[in-house]
Amino acid sequence: MTGTEHLDGVRMSSGAGRWIVVATVLGSGLAAIDATVVGIALPSIGRQFHASFSVLQWVVTGYSLTLASLLLVGGALGDRFGRRRVFSIGIVWFTLASAACALSIDPTMLVATRVLQGVGAALLTPGSLAIIQASFASRDRARAIGAWSGLGGVATAAGPLLGGYLIAAASWRWIFVINVPLGAAVLWLTSRHIPESRDPDARRIDVPGALAAVLALSGIVFGLIDGPTLGWGSPIVVGALVAGCLCAAALVVVERRSPAPMLPVAFFKVRQFTVTNAVTLFVYAGLGGVLFLLPTELQVVDHYTPLDSGASLLPLTLLMLALSSRSGRLAASIGPRLQMAVGPIVVGVGLVLLARTTSDSTYVTGVLPGVIVLGLGLATTVAPLTATALAAIPVEHSGIASAFNNDVARLGGLLAVAVLPAASGITGHSYLHPAQFAVGFRTSIDVAAACCALGGLLAAVGISNGAATGAGPPAAAREARTYHCGLDATPLASSRAAGS
Repeated sequence: MTGTEHLDGVRMSSGAGRWIVVATVLGSGLAAIDATVVGIALPSIGRQFHASFSVLQWVVTGYSLTLASLLLVGGALGDRFGRRRVFSIGIVWFTLASAACALSIDPTMLVATRVLQGVGAALLTPGSLAIIQASFASRDRARAIGAWSGLGGVATAAGPLLGGYLIAAASWRWIFVINVPLGAAVLWLTSRHIPESRDPDARRIDVPGALAAVLALSGIVFGLIDGPTLGWGSPIVVGALVAGCLCAAALVVVERRSPAPMLPVAFFKVRQFTVTNAVTLFVYAGLGGVLFLLPTELQVVDHYTPLDSGASLLPLTLLMLALSSRSGRLAASIGPRLQMAVGPIVVGVGLVLLARTTSDSTYVTGVLPGVIVLGLGLATTVAPLTATALAAIPVEHSGIASAFNNDVARLGGLLAVAVLPAASGITGHSYLHPAQFAVGFRTSIDVAAACCALGGLLAAVGISNGAATGAGPPAAAREARTYHCGLDATPLASSRAAGS
């Protein structure tokens, strides 16, 4: 089988087809759930290890950093060396790292193993959709990817509930322990039911670009997180920031000169693509920063249980599952500009409403209004945003464009987790003091809402309703190939989902 032609592939109605969907949903679900459920465990982790807030930031950003840095590389490795092989390696890596997380004896070990977890997630996440594309017959491919997307959204919604229950019933360590039997089951299903496939025209792996990206993000994130603790004038902090910026500059040079870059620099000459990704960065920075702090706010300030805080965002996910596809069809009909301009502002309003949680601990009046408005804003925004990123670039590069847009969303959240707490005065052990944390949370809300509003204004000025390039169909024609339910990042999309 190849990733370019698959006229005699598996049928969705067959047992083999259903098992492929189950295996890929469970595999990608492990990585997606782990990106969100750990936030619920942070207060418990902090108390057990007597950790400062910067350590808790690293528990989250350590995972996000390697996932964001290596996501494009993970997809390229699968295309070149075999999608099932790399997906399986990712599952094994992720499972072993999860076990190591559960056995962590101190914060340093937990952060280190979370970094390793992110590497495994970067190997398995792009492979799950690529396997669907390569395995199914062309006439069943759209249906299979739709099932993958919808079931993945259900898994994402169920994750915080399961994580909250495990934390309340046993320990935060069980949110990692549960990955071990699930990972073993996915590996068994993969070996039995997923056929191997690769792209015979796959390009070389951009190792220098990947290394520069990891070093750039590591230096910048380290400086931003540890600057408030070590002092902004500390040689370690200054050195990390300078090294990170130099590596970021080196990344641009490497990508310009590479014969097979992770992301062709020429893409950024397309205004629609550049503006869309800038909007993505602002919206997901605001969203990621608040969603990182909200579980701690609910547990420390409002005295929610871990299970209650995990369930608090369930209406948001359900709204996105119910409305995102309709939102995508609307954008295909009227163009993306209006929704991409209004949607982020609605997201900002939803975030502002969440500030009520610091003075009203009742879920129905304190949390739910913000969650509902936030869900409506994201449902309005995410589908046209992803489709526009795809439509701006020639169709043969849609996979790269989609993966990069997903990566930008993760980068926005990563930077927000690094910057927002310090900017809001949440440092040291202040997260254990309700009054101090509430003040910082309200400040964070204001900054995050401003980021989202800025994203909306940028879309209003910079997004066009017309086709952005002459090399591919407009957004209206390509929206049907994009499947939506992105919370921690924009959904990965398929350039061949509809059998093109």
